[in-house]
Amino acid sequence: MIPDRFWLTDEQFSKIAPHLPTDTRGKARVDDRRVISGIVHVLKSGGRWIDAPPDYGPKKTLYNRYVRWAAKGVWVDLFHALAQAGGPPAQVLIDSSAVKAHRSASGGKGGRKIRPSVVRAAGARPKSMR
Repeated sequence: MIPDRFWLTDEQFSKIAPHLPTDTRGKARVDDRRVISGIVHVLKSGGRWIDAPPDYGPKKTLYNRYVRWAAKGVWVDLFHALAQAGGPPAQVLIDSSAVKAHRSASGGKGGRKIRPSVVRAAGARPKSMR
C-alpha cells in the first residue's frame, strides 16, 4: 500500500460493515473495503473520479457505487452510525475551500459607479427643476 493513499483499517471497516446494504441482486459486489477506501480517497483529495488511483479498482465502479448508495441513503446511515459510536475525533477537519467569483461579480451593469449619499441627495434640488 502506498502511504499517500487512504485505506480503511480493519477496525474502521468492522464498524461500518454491519451497515452496508445486503440486498444486492445479480453479480456479487467487489471488495467493499477497497471501493469504499477509493471513494473516501477521491472525496478527501477533491479530485475527479477519473483521476482515482488504479489501486482502488475501476473508476466507474467507484463512481457508480457512490451514486447508487447516495440515492439509497446508505452514506447518511453510515455517517449517523459512526457519529453515534462516540469518542473523540482522531482528526479535526477544517473546511478550506475557496470560492471564485465571476469577473463581473463586483458590481451591477456598467461596473461600479460613485453615487452621492442619500443624505446629500435629499437636500439637493430635484433634477427636474434645474
